[in-house]
Formats: sequence, structure tokens, C-alpha cells
Amino acid sequence: MSKEKFFTAQEIERMPIHIAAIMDGNGRWATKRGLPRTAGHKAGSETFRRAAEFMSELGVKYFTVYAFSTENWKRPAEEVKVIMTLFERYLNEAIESMAEKNIRLNFFGDTSVLDGKLQKLIERTQQISTAQSGLCVNVCINYGGRQEIAMAAKKAAEEVVSGKIKADDITHELLSRYMYSADIPDPDLIIRPGGEQRVSNFLLWQSAYSEYYFTDKLWPDMAEADFVEAIKSFMNRNRRFGGLK
Repeated sequence: MSKEKFFTAQEIERMPIHIAAIMDGNGRWATKRGLPRTAGHKAGSETFRRAAEFMSELGVKYFTVYAFSTENWKRPAEEVKVIMTLFERYLNEAIESMAEKNIRLNFFGDTSVLDGKLQKLIERTQQISTAQSGLCVNVCINYGGRQEIAMAAKKAAEEVVSGKIKADDITHELLSRYMYSADIPDPDLIIRPGGEQRVSNFLLWQSAYSEYYFTDKLWPDMAEADFVEAIKSFMNRNRRFGGLK
């Protein structure tokens, strides 16, 4: 198993439950090589596939990736088309392999605006996921952290108006139940490659006490050793969650 290759027994016991990643740098990776940006997204999708399989081997329970933000619609139409085509291909491949690899797929974001074929594939993968018990891969597509919080607040307001709850009943625990990530633990570690050091509207609610790991490596260049380095960095940190110890 990969985890014994990279981690000691004591380190394995401290393996993060939930790891998230901002898949940044695909376009720059391609530009550096004189390739169209779309080639970078193709390389990045392959890195995503390998990363998910590696997380499964390590025994990580949840792996959340930022695939397409609500702001990414502003990109050139051809680039958006390629990203969606790659997403469709990934889902078709996932349908073929999810049972064998015991990987579940979940989706954060407003998928109602996606192509009808994609919506059906998403529904299909979610159906297959109900029979799996392994790594849960959360794919954030047409997702934005601010939009997610606004959605949760709107749902809570509707519950108040309908009389199901009172305004005083609204707590952060209640709002968490309205998030896409309901029933999923917050990420322990968020990995951001690409050299940028910002959150980019990703998991704003869930990352309140997440540990961040930044690297100059571009997403398509991320290999097993890079993820191991990020995880070991996490293991060496003292998480106090606002306390003194």
C-alpha cells in the first residue's frame, strides 16, 4: 500500500480525514510549454484522477476539488467547452470504475445550469455512489463559497417564514446543514498549488479552521511526493481551533 511507503505507522494514525485542493495553474502550465490553455486542462484532469486514486490508497475519507467556479463562466467559450467536455469524460470513466475502486462521487454547486447530458451523468454517478463505502470525492462545479452561504441563509429564512423554525434557532450548526457539505466534516487540509496564496471563494464556510498548504508547483505537475509533502506539513502543525492547546 502507498501509505506504508510514504508514512510511518504513527503518521498514518494522524492522516487527515478530509483533504481539499484548488486545482490551479492548468492554463499557465500549458502556456509555459507553448500549448493552448485547453491542453493544460486536459493535463490537469489527469492529475485529478491520479490524485483521487492516491487519496483513496492513503485512506483519506473525503477529497474535495475546485473544478469550476461560478466566476469561471467569464473565461473564453472554447475553454469552458473543453472543461465541460473533460468533466463529461471523467464522469463516464467514473461510472465504469467506481464500483471497482470503491470511490463515491458527490457534487457541490448549482448543477441545474449545466448541460442536460451532464446533469444525467451526475445523477447516475450519485446513484452508483450509494453502493460504495470508500473515498468520497466532492467535485465543486459551478460553485462559489459566497453563493453557498447565501443559499444556506435563504433556506434558513424560508424556514423562518414558513414557521418551521424561529429566527433564534439559526446557529452555525443549523446553517451547516443547509450547505452542500452537510454531513461531511470540514476539510482538515486545503492544498493550493500554482503559487497563489488566496482562497478564491473556495469553501469559505467550511475552511474556518482548515490548515492551508501553498506550493509554487502548477496543478498538472503535482505528483504523489508533492501531496505527501503537503500532508506531512499538516501533521507537523498544532491545531488549536481557537484554544490554547
